[in-house]
Amino acid sequence: MKIPFGIAKIKGVGVSLGNAVTRAAGIDPDKRVGFLSDQEVQRLEAAIRDPRAAGIPGWMVNRQRDPSTGKDLNLTGSDLALAMKQDVEEQIRLKSWRGIRHGLGLKVRGQRTRTTARKLAAVGVSKKQILAAKRREEEEKE
Repeated sequence: MKIPFGIAKIKGVGVSLGNAVTRAAGIDPDKRVGFLSDQEVQRLEAAIRDPRAAGIPGWMVNRQRDPSTGKDLNLTGSDLALAMKQDVEEQIRLKSWRGIRHGLGLKVRGQRTRTTARKLAAVGVSKKQILAAKRREEEEKE
């Protein structure tokens, strides 16, 4: 696997950022992951940890203007999952529209909820109920 695609397997890093990190670290993007030296791996790790210091623009990172620090960060792995969870908890605490939807377990981004996203039974009438109602009607007529 070529380096940018191998780096993209890391949660929080995509192929575009993988290409940019590879070029910023001064490594040939067509090189295969298995042929990296330890020094090249360390350069890649440093560039992924702090992309801004490696000369990668701020719009390529996954956490622009972090609310707590105000810096452009690129979080990976469990740090990214934890930050996303904290963001959702903050929205719920503030009782924003998105926070309320998250708290109720509903769709957050404006999707349709009339017919989709049902977690329990369907809203329609089951065949058993229809047949039972018909039998009752027939019995009442007799």
